[in-house]
Amino acid sequence: MSESSVSGAGGGVGRSDSPGVGLGPTAVVLGVFSVAGAWVPALAMVTLPLAIIGGALGAVLGAMGIHHARRGVGRLWAAIAGTALGVVGFLGSTAVIWSIGG
Repeated sequence: MSESSVSGAGGGVGRSDSPGVGLGPTAVVLGVFSVAGAWVPALAMVTLPLAIIGGALGAVLGAMGIHHARRGVGRLWAAIAGTALGVVGFLGSTAVIWSIGG
């Protein structure tokens, strides 16, 4: 029996289980968490440090997702949205901490 006929063996054509596929949606989730944690007053005091970390990770993972999507593996618009949300959340969280700190 050849390797290509075995189910689940090898890297078949059209497989989309590359790690680059999940970078965009992960960046969107982290970006949304970061924006909500920075701009919703009820959540800001509890989640502000996590919003900064989530925003930075969302921006970095989104940029990596854009890179992979341009090479043909991944979701471009999800990566772009995740990058934008991550940057907005990171800058918003940083601005809130900067304004509180004086």
